[in-house]
Amino acid sequence: MNISATAIAGVWIAESTVRQDHRGAFSRLFCAEEESSFLQGRSIVQINLSLTTAAGAIRGLHFQHPPRAEMKIVRCLRGRVFDVAVDLRKGSPSFLKWIAVELAPDNHRALVIPEGCAHGFQVLEANSELLYLHTEFYSPACEGGVRFDDPMVGIDWPLPPRDLSERDLGHPPLAGSFEGLSI
Repeated sequence: MNISATAIAGVWIAESTVRQDHRGAFSRLFCAEEESSFLQGRSIVQINLSLTTAAGAIRGLHFQHPPRAEMKIVRCLRGRVFDVAVDLRKGSPSFLKWIAVELAPDNHRALVIPEGCAHGFQVLEANSELLYLHTEFYSPACEGGVRFDDPMVGIDWPLPPRDLSERDLGHPPLAGSFEGLSI
């Protein structure tokens, strides 16, 4: 597995090595030993799967506040997505910066999003499926979010946004709300 740093500290790209022969292919999707450089003693405690049916649909941008802040490792099993991490860590040199990586089964990539960063994605191909590995259990009391179109972040989505949930449309603007941002 190849692990690459990004412009945001703690956000990594993990690319699986694929072994192919006449029978097909094999790749490792997760290995705690190989990924120990960013796991740093954390354990995967929850694995989730999402299916998004419409191209252009956006899910996110989501995070969890302490004490349930979580690291996520996200991989696309079917389709293609524009996967985004936004740095919400006050004092970080990349505060409010975002990075996006295309995830697809044929590029064998996963995006690692640390605590203190929000995660979201836009579906580039209908019926895209994502696998999420989490280092913390889901906690509705600790969930938070950033609007997909927040001007302080300025994400340049590749397709016209569509099919957002009421929850995602209801996230408050970041302007003036930094005091409440405790991640």
